[in-house]
Amino acid sequence: MNAIKRFGSAMIVPVLMFAFFGIVLGFATLFKNPSIMGSIANEGTTWFKVWSVIESGGWTIFTHMEVVFAVGLPLSLAKKAPGHAALAALMGYLMFNTFVNAILTQWPHTFGANLEKGVENVTGLKAIAGIETLDTNILGAIIISGIVTWIHNRFYSKKLPEMLGVFSGLTFVVTISFFVMLVLAVITCMIWPTIQNGISSLQGFIIGSGYVGVWLYHFLERVLIPTGLHHFIYAPIEVGPVIVNHGLKAEWFKHINEFASSTKALKEQFPYGFMLQGNGKVFGAIGIALAMYATTPSENKKKIAALLIPATLTAVVVGITEPLEFTFLFIAPYLFVIHALLAATMDTLMYGFGLVGNFGGGLLDFIATNWIPLDQNHWLTYVIQVGIGLAFTVIYFFLFRFLIVKFDIPLPGRKKDTEDVKLFNKNDYKTKKGQQDQDKDAKATTGNEYEDKAQYYLAGLGGKDNIVDVTNCTTRLRLTVNDIDQVEESDYFTRDQMAHGLVKSGKNVQVVVGMSVPQVREAFEALVNEEEDKK
Repeated sequence: MNAIKRFGSAMIVPVLMFAFFGIVLGFATLFKNPSIMGSIANEGTTWFKVWSVIESGGWTIFTHMEVVFAVGLPLSLAKKAPGHAALAALMGYLMFNTFVNAILTQWPHTFGANLEKGVENVTGLKAIAGIETLDTNILGAIIISGIVTWIHNRFYSKKLPEMLGVFSGLTFVVTISFFVMLVLAVITCMIWPTIQNGISSLQGFIIGSGYVGVWLYHFLERVLIPTGLHHFIYAPIEVGPVIVNHGLKAEWFKHINEFASSTKALKEQFPYGFMLQGNGKVFGAIGIALAMYATTPSENKKKIAALLIPATLTAVVVGITEPLEFTFLFIAPYLFVIHALLAATMDTLMYGFGLVGNFGGGLLDFIATNWIPLDQNHWLTYVIQVGIGLAFTVIYFFLFRFLIVKFDIPLPGRKKDTEDVKLFNKNDYKTKKGQQDQDKDAKATTGNEYEDKAQYYLAGLGGKDNIVDVTNCTTRLRLTVNDIDQVEESDYFTRDQMAHGLVKSGKNVQVVVGMSVPQVREAFEALVNEEEDKK
């Protein structure tokens, strides 16, 4: 389970870049549309050519998706020297595809894939980094990258005899990977056709599951957030082969010009495009924030508003909802389940009224990759979307307000004697033996916010000897520790707004840091490695 969670959080590294490139493609589609921009956007004009160049750059991550995942995963999964691990993974992935190419070239009829016909003319083949090979898409990239990273973690620091010292470190990892990739290439050539048939069957099942499948997809994507396993719900569908071979995002942007110019219903053109989970982040977050504000005593309303406004704007604009969701997740988990139920129902209802598209994030995604490019012929669909969304905002507000008051849920700011209003439960902190000295050491400032937080977290996590490994997702620092009893409670981490909260599960710990988590993780790892080097 720990390995699965680490893989899930590692996938977020390359996935985060899709939002930017999607926005680029959205604006390129808009500015190349003559019906919107006029004659300036006619094919052959300078304006058209400039935006065609920009559009080509927007396709970078979608065209080279496999390579991006192969290089991106080790940055989170490597326990030491992640840069070297990323290079080793790239080499491993290139070697794997080169071996596959050679095998298919030498024995084309044995494996049923004749490269002489050209990869563009044969289903299941693709040119990856210029190498004609089997189209294992990001699934192959993730597996290869994971295997090479495991080799790196196990053998990178292996000390070789002095006469073989030149082969140590990165070279030793690549050397081992060479022979492993050869074996994997042979196995892949033999079993991939069967796997590909299985993927095709899965695609047909999910597409044919209708509204039940849409509802389950959105419910699981939301309700699994605390476990970190939600990445395995949306990533294989949005950027993986579960629905279409190259992922729904790439499929959407590949045909967005056709969708924009056609008056046919969007759902008819893109029937499986149910990437709608951003609606819960936008419309749901507003209703939740209003309910929290409405149930706060008047003397604390200004304090809670100062926290809710930026948190809600973050959720609505870019789709990062954790500061809000984790507040009631820590205090009243059943509210989080209700949120997942409402969000899934709202998305399914919108899908029923014809809404499809790239709505996985916040308003930036909505506007740049849906509303603006397609508004001319599909504005009514988006009016219906907003209407349903606002109706659910009202439902969220009244339901959450009722539950908060009915069960007297102690959300931040609801206690009149609260001195310090934060977005997380502030129970009285029970001082442990020696805690004051530990706090003093942990709060020693370095003048760098990221390093200060890293030091503070390390102290609260039991010190360097208690850290097994560390990675991160969008907003959380994810760790495995030796002894969970050495890890402080949530109040320690949320003190002075050093973090937004803490989640414990067995020996797995998640510190909710915020959008600065990559920088904090880098400082944290540097601190741990620095301490290890002093041994």
